[in-house]
Amino acid sequence: MKLRRCSPSKAAGSPPLTSKTSFFLCVPGWSSWTSSLKIEDKMQSSRDFHILFVPRRSLLCEQRLKEQGVLGAFINIDEYILDLIPFDGDLLSMEYESAFRECYLENDQTSLYHTAKGLMTLQALYGTIPQIYGKGDCARHVANMMLRMKREFAGSQNQILPVFDTLLLLDRNVDLLTPLATQLTYEGLIDEIYGITNGYVKLPPEKFAQKKQGEASKDLPTEPKKLQLNSAEELYAEIRDKNFNAVGAALSKKAKIISAAFEERHNAKTVGEIKQFVSQLPHMQAARSSLANHTSIAELIKDITTSDAFFDNLTVEQEFMTGVDTDKVNTHIEDAIAQKDPLIKILRLVCMQSVCNNGLKQKVLDYYKREILQTYGYEHMLTLNNLEKAGLFKPQTTSRNNYPTIRKTLKLWMEDANEQNPNDISYVYSGYAPLSIRLTQILAWPGWRSIEEVLKMLPGPHFEERQQLPAGLHKKRQQGENRTTLVFFLGGVSYAEIAALRFLSQTEDRGMEYIIATTKLMNGTTWIKSLMDRPESQTP
Repeated sequence: MKLRRCSPSKAAGSPPLTSKTSFFLCVPGWSSWTSSLKIEDKMQSSRDFHILFVPRRSLLCEQRLKEQGVLGAFINIDEYILDLIPFDGDLLSMEYESAFRECYLENDQTSLYHTAKGLMTLQALYGTIPQIYGKGDCARHVANMMLRMKREFAGSQNQILPVFDTLLLLDRNVDLLTPLATQLTYEGLIDEIYGITNGYVKLPPEKFAQKKQGEASKDLPTEPKKLQLNSAEELYAEIRDKNFNAVGAALSKKAKIISAAFEERHNAKTVGEIKQFVSQLPHMQAARSSLANHTSIAELIKDITTSDAFFDNLTVEQEFMTGVDTDKVNTHIEDAIAQKDPLIKILRLVCMQSVCNNGLKQKVLDYYKREILQTYGYEHMLTLNNLEKAGLFKPQTTSRNNYPTIRKTLKLWMEDANEQNPNDISYVYSGYAPLSIRLTQILAWPGWRSIEEVLKMLPGPHFEERQQLPAGLHKKRQQGENRTTLVFFLGGVSYAEIAALRFLSQTEDRGMEYIIATTKLMNGTTWIKSLMDRPESQTP
């Protein structure tokens, strides 16, 4: 844990705040903060010290404080519980970065307990969810804990009409392939290339600098351009979930609309018309600024996506996803290792090949391991072991590969996916339909019973539970009213998967609306990094 010192004027807590009050926020990450406390103690300072654990109080941290001899220095120890944090109108995340690692490498179910607690809090606010479906071992554990917690508080059921009709719990290890693939939506590519952190992205400043004629380049800003990304921005909400190949046309259309709106000033003749135009001016200027920002971002992304390296990488990914040459050493991966491309890129590709082939032949696996360790260093042996334990980079234990059957039955690969005007979720990966979202789609109709055999091929149990609603709280559905499903991804979810669920919400004619929740918003790079033992030594 790492303690961050807060000024008394900004800290929250029950004790009175004075100039002699010091607050510490205890957040993930450990540092040598104890020295400052010890110095204050030696100086016999009259300050009062308080500690606030974020996102929750930990007995291990308290033990560490005790070992360091500073636990007694705090007169107040409390916690600020952060379970589900709203990132957008339809998106909640716990931002529990180590959840997948804890569950599948360390056999630590702490994150599952906090997930169950978060879902119970959600039910306290929005009513009991009548139906619970799940797939995977972790999903089963979360559902069991929720049902147990409900029994324990049986006497204090809330009298709130349910907002959610269904809860779907999905283990990340049910679909290991999707996060490894390069996302091809606008928001997904921003995350892949620049990384979206807590709803913000930092971008190279050059494209955003309004350079005046004759201005020296040395006067241009050097600090990254930081932009907030959410649906509050009208243009971003419109283009975020589009395939990147459709973004250019959308920006061009928006530019014409904004230009036409500004031209309206010439038609304003009367005082009333001028007044109306002036009242719309702030919104129009904000729209023009937004358009300029996203045009610059699209240009930055295009520079990457039109490169030979990006195209070659994408070609190999799509070959793996369609089952081409997954059982032998890939020449592109060989060349990438020889050129010492970023290790994360190599690991994503070999893991994808392994997942699509239900493990690699021992000879192929050993070859990749040897090449990686000799090129990038033997300290990565632990990382390769972690990936194997997580089921991402493993030896083939059976000659039967279920992936082709799963791919064909669930239609995970769609030839000639329509990127401009999509009619299927496969547009988010230009042909590949995310397995996790296809399962969600089939659950809504015709139901999981139609794919029982495929579900048995995927890891972990699938189940259905029903929660009894208090009398009088059964929802009477109005004509045309949508059903609402909360989809909870245990272990993380990518922006492309979120885009696919939003697509289903907007286009499904069966009246289904989806709300997304997860332990962590992630992409293939951040996911692999969370499984590495020395990620700080890697080049992103």
